[in-house]
Amino acid sequence: MTTAASTPLPADLPEPLPPFSAILLDLDGTILDSAPGITATLAHTFRELGMPVPPHESLMRWVGPPIMESFALLAGLDAETSERALQIYREKYLDDGAYDSTLYDGMGVLVQRIAAAGIPLSLATSKPEVPATLMLEHVTLATCFTVITGASADETRSAKADVVEEALRRLDGLGVDLSNVVMVGDRIHDIEGAALHGVPTIAVEWGYGTPSEHAHAAAIARTVDDLTGMLGLE
Repeated sequence: MTTAASTPLPADLPEPLPPFSAILLDLDGTILDSAPGITATLAHTFRELGMPVPPHESLMRWVGPPIMESFALLAGLDAETSERALQIYREKYLDDGAYDSTLYDGMGVLVQRIAAAGIPLSLATSKPEVPATLMLEHVTLATCFTVITGASADETRSAKADVVEEALRRLDGLGVDLSNVVMVGDRIHDIEGAALHGVPTIAVEWGYGTPSEHAHAAAIARTVDDLTGMLGLE
């Protein structure tokens, strides 16, 4: 199984490039524009807690990172309040927010092409697996994935490095070749988390990450067509 890398960021893309033996795909900001559902659910959570709702540009910083980390670092909530906030958030998100997302143009087709090419594919998201699976089912892509890997229900597995480790473990358990794996994501959490396991990341520009975050990636895809070529699926 893939072990932690000993070299600092950025992890280099392996030579030669494709075919990759397996692909890990982030969800929010990579496959789906899920910000509307996330930010609306966060606003509801703050209101239920009796707290002022941060401006939209502040709420956008929450899209991608583990939510318990954001409750602590971005909202300054203590552990007890964070747990209450999580319960409020999850109930509302499962009812409404998870479905308030749209596929980025071309990403549905690309995911289907990866599956059709027979390349093992795992989701690798900091979102818990239940809503992540519901979202993929909603856009009829769930069956394209070899495994769907996300945060655990209790949030003990939510850091991207831990999610990537679990995705690799599950793929390894299925006998997947892990010699040439690539991560595709939009945030620094994707890049750093994958690099800890020796996996390079292709950063996508259409998500929520910034140029300074993408500077640590092994490669940058400006369009879905770019990404398709980088994955060897042209």
